[in-house]
Amino acid sequence: SDAVRHWQPTVPEIRSWFGPTVIGVGTLGSMEPPVAPRRPHERRIHGDVTVDDYFWMRDRDDPAVLEYLEAENAFTSAKTAHLAEVQEAIFAEIKTRTLETDLAVPARRGPYWYATRTEEGKPYRTWVRMEGGPEGPEVVLLDENAEAEGHEYFRLSMLEVSPDDRVIAYGVDTDGSERYRIRFRIAGETDDLPDEIPLSYYGAAWSSDSEHLFYTVPDDAMRPWQVWRHRLGTDAGDDSIVYQEDDERYFLDVQRSRSGRFVFIAASSAITSDARFIRTDDATADPVPILPRIEGVEYTVDHRGDDFWVVTNDRGRDGRLVRVPLSGGPSVEVLGHEDGVKLSRPDCFADHVVVWGRRNGLPAALIVPGDGGDPHYLEMGEEVHELGPDANYEFATKLLRYRYESPVTPPSVIDHDVDTGEQTLLKQMPVLGGYDSTRYVSERIWADASDGAVVPISIVRERDTPVDGSAPLLVYAYGAYEISMPARFSIPRLSLLDRGVIYAVVHVRGGGEMGKRWYESGRLEAKPNTFRDVVDGTERLVAKGYGDPGRVAARGASAGGLTMGATMNLRPDLFAAIVAEVPFVDVVNTMLDHTLPLTVIEWEEWGNPNLAEEYAWLRSYSPYENLRDVDHPAVLVTAGLNDPRVQYWEPAKWVAKMRSLDAGPPLVLLKTEMGAGHFARSGRYDTWRDEAFVLAFILDQLGAEEAPNPANRGL
Repeated sequence: SDAVRHWQPTVPEIRSWFGPTVIGVGTLGSMEPPVAPRRPHERRIHGDVTVDDYFWMRDRDDPAVLEYLEAENAFTSAKTAHLAEVQEAIFAEIKTRTLETDLAVPARRGPYWYATRTEEGKPYRTWVRMEGGPEGPEVVLLDENAEAEGHEYFRLSMLEVSPDDRVIAYGVDTDGSERYRIRFRIAGETDDLPDEIPLSYYGAAWSSDSEHLFYTVPDDAMRPWQVWRHRLGTDAGDDSIVYQEDDERYFLDVQRSRSGRFVFIAASSAITSDARFIRTDDATADPVPILPRIEGVEYTVDHRGDDFWVVTNDRGRDGRLVRVPLSGGPSVEVLGHEDGVKLSRPDCFADHVVVWGRRNGLPAALIVPGDGGDPHYLEMGEEVHELGPDANYEFATKLLRYRYESPVTPPSVIDHDVDTGEQTLLKQMPVLGGYDSTRYVSERIWADASDGAVVPISIVRERDTPVDGSAPLLVYAYGAYEISMPARFSIPRLSLLDRGVIYAVVHVRGGGEMGKRWYESGRLEAKPNTFRDVVDGTERLVAKGYGDPGRVAARGASAGGLTMGATMNLRPDLFAAIVAEVPFVDVVNTMLDHTLPLTVIEWEEWGNPNLAEEYAWLRSYSPYENLRDVDHPAVLVTAGLNDPRVQYWEPAKWVAKMRSLDAGPPLVLLKTEMGAGHFARSGRYDTWRDEAFVLAFILDQLGAEEAPNPANRGL
């Protein structure tokens, strides 16, 4: 889901979460840290009285708020000025290794082949298509660089081509608020049509006549709660509402079936989901439920032949695959439930179905032949890897296009023939400068948690980096929303590895790595398991020689920033540095304010503090409210002024309170992006510079900023 505090998993590139890079402030290096004024605010609930000295920061109209944020930015610039050379070196390494002018693998849909391309010097993508084949004449559909001119921030929510290939619809956000404006244009032209939808969220779907577009609309709390229908050539004020979800726990999404015959409207809470359909050839019809909504039951759906193919957890927490006849007859089970083998969602093709999920703690793709043959998994060769669908636009095809990568293998686009099993590598992302995957080692170990659970850990290092307890170690963790942290390849990460840093992802509970049970044992009252897993995983890494006990850093973003804050409160002595990007750290106050974006939706994830028992859960670990006056590691915190997911004041309040402690962090820095939101700056060059800033901070704190040996790295 996009409507939660985490990365958007459907976006093909990994986005950066970090504020702007400011280099060379120089004379400000000795300035004193900002001290936020205290204005006590009392909260009384369930017999508990809490005084919040920085509650006033919620008022963005208070001039003191912006003054404080700007002062923190200036202080951060001063305290990191000495890292300018390291930042610039890392940025140059990222840029040198990246093929800046490149074309994604074109994917066929009907008579056209669609792709995106990048050009050296341009920060955004260009969407193109070729007629007749991938080598055919190229037509530009949308140049994001042209659309972004005059804006500091630019991001698309979607780009959808009408079924007749004539019109494109695209959603634009220019301030990071994630409130998208939908525009239309004739394919190949540069001017937009008069149609314009002023407000939308993620997700859109065309009717088969290419005249109607279905789209979602968020409410004031940024919950996508309505689906509307627009008719091309009419004013958006005349659009019709199709479906409205009044239960504040649910958010909506809209998409077409892969067959093109249906538009699905999915409603989801943290633990319950259902879906409705509209035939694309009957766009004005009312949506019809596929299966009833049952509290605690989730399902996902696609269409093939005479059936809806549904993955549901109605008879087992990790899901089973069933066929639901379009005629309304009883469902037929295709695959039964197997505990620990997660079935997530089906992708239907004319002659087969692919079920995406996880097994053995790794992503998996199960191919179900349409002729009743035996289902079989795609087999991967590396111990740690990431796997997912690529562009599969054609319904009637025997080819499954998927993307494969690992911490040492660059992203690869592969066509798999489901009939013969033949694999064709179409493209592997080039890494310039002489990258040699054999110089790096990727592996997985397991850590025994304090309560008996066994936690998987993915590790990558440069082959010559010793595993003898002398190397600096960076630990990454997330742990929420049943989101599994992918074992991806990263060009920026090479700048860490080449400086001798070992990188590890601790796949903590609250994520989905080990099935539904893994998620459930890290949410609500069991949430502290997430933080203990970070501690147990880090201690296991150090015990096995993967890190110097005095040079361990930890990093997490959004809900992973909460993980960082709570883990630091639990074991501040374990880390030399903490990086918390757009961190969700003021948990109790946010969950008490139902007017904020996402709050009510997420009561099923974190708990509802209006209930005494659940308030106690949140109060026990909320990073902001559980800061202790003890020695802390150095801390880098980021925020976005326009962030609708984690409000800017959460990290700002947290930093202010850390500064007020007598034994607070030796260094605490706050960088607020003043013109963007949750995903920080949007152009790729800004993203690289932002990442270079964060990596330079980590290297500095770990004493590992020495430049890599060019002879070994091909740089």
